[in-house]
Amino acid sequence: MDITLVQESPFRFRMERQGPMRVPGVVFATQDLLPQAAGDKALEQVANVATLPGIVRASFAMPDVHWGYGFPIGGVAATDIDAGGVVSPGGVGFDISCGVRLLAADVDRGPLAPRMRRLMDILGDTVPRGMGRGGLWKLSGRAQMEKLLVAGAGYAVEQGHGVPRDLERCEDRGALAGADPSHVGQRAVERGLNQVGSLGSGNHFLEVQAVDRVYDDAVAAAFGLHAGQVCVMIHCGSRGLGHQVCTDHVRVMDQSLRGFGIDLPDRQLACAPVVSTPGRAYLGAMAAAANYGRANRQLLTEAVRHAFTTAAGAVVELVYDVSHNTAKTETHDVDGVPRRLCVHRKGATLALPPGHPDLPADLAGTGHPVLVPGTMGTASYVMVGAAGNDAFASAAHGAGRVWSRHQALHRVRGEQLRAELESQGISVRPSSWRGLAEEAPAAYKDVDEVARATEGAGLARLVARLVPLGVVKG
Repeated sequence: MDITLVQESPFRFRMERQGPMRVPGVVFATQDLLPQAAGDKALEQVANVATLPGIVRASFAMPDVHWGYGFPIGGVAATDIDAGGVVSPGGVGFDISCGVRLLAADVDRGPLAPRMRRLMDILGDTVPRGMGRGGLWKLSGRAQMEKLLVAGAGYAVEQGHGVPRDLERCEDRGALAGADPSHVGQRAVERGLNQVGSLGSGNHFLEVQAVDRVYDDAVAAAFGLHAGQVCVMIHCGSRGLGHQVCTDHVRVMDQSLRGFGIDLPDRQLACAPVVSTPGRAYLGAMAAAANYGRANRQLLTEAVRHAFTTAAGAVVELVYDVSHNTAKTETHDVDGVPRRLCVHRKGATLALPPGHPDLPADLAGTGHPVLVPGTMGTASYVMVGAAGNDAFASAAHGAGRVWSRHQALHRVRGEQLRAELESQGISVRPSSWRGLAEEAPAAYKDVDEVARATEGAGLARLVARLVPLGVVKG
């Protein structure tokens, strides 16, 4: 397929329908943010997603778009459930409900500075991370796991791992509805039993930050943020359990494509009608894995609270927790008609505008927090949902890779990178030199440009810029 983009505005490109595409493609980006790397087929994937049965409006890509499994990372697609719309595990990804949680401490960077080393030592010693490592909470067996898969962060809080206010500041109050543990296989359960409260590997991290700049004083105050304040950003997901759920259900859907008469340009888009048996089974398992991810971040929150209390006598509150790998049933107006849609957000975050009925009461006047992490040594952003977002109230979720991990390993040495970051005043606690090198700042797009494009495209508005003080790396 010949991929041609037409620039409609400084931050919006359009890909007209051609061949089997059912809707156009829309890419929110600047010229510099468009996929440039050799072999990055993200734009081809935008076109492929546009062929899914039931897709409406457009196949969207966020400013951080890059190549993924089936869907591009940074891809958003909604299908009409009542008109044969499908759900595709590739539109969620393997790390189901991977997301970002932002915590705010009642201490500023100046007073914390003498205690920073002690804080980072505690976090480095107590936060489990790395491939296959255990977690902070080892579940007793499938019966307890099923309670967690249904109630998510709520079950963690009920068991003493948090406070009720935490749930007020979580997307979906900490648990995605419709979870059905019966569709989570035993292998997935076994992989997840010992990993609740762990970062994992790859681009996951726990970062101590400071509010460097405030763009909107009123919204920042509503979020509980002010200039100079110390924050903690946690980025992780559903670990081995979520990966296994995706693997299991991709296999089932791939085998059922012919039975549903679905023809796809890429088998990685394997899908099934939302209302079908495999579609319902996947959504039930996906919601269960999403709830695992939310409980995982809840346990890490408690580890952060313990570290801050021990090292600095500081109190830490949850600002917000939002996922960026989900498929959710939502109602949106399409061509002036309310429609029940399955909205896939893969590497894209929910960004509800002010006044939306799903917002917590204390955020109804501001909109939904949008958390856009950078990578080690770069800034991260707090944004807020904006009205008029036609990408089903979605926004960017981070910086987006430009180098593969293999390329990063050839260009960066982990030991040298740590020395460079430490020279900039950023404490680093890696799980391995290899993992550190793979996540070098140069391996990612410019997060400042991603945030600027996200605001310029009308997806979300800037609230605050955060800078790193120390990072615990997965």
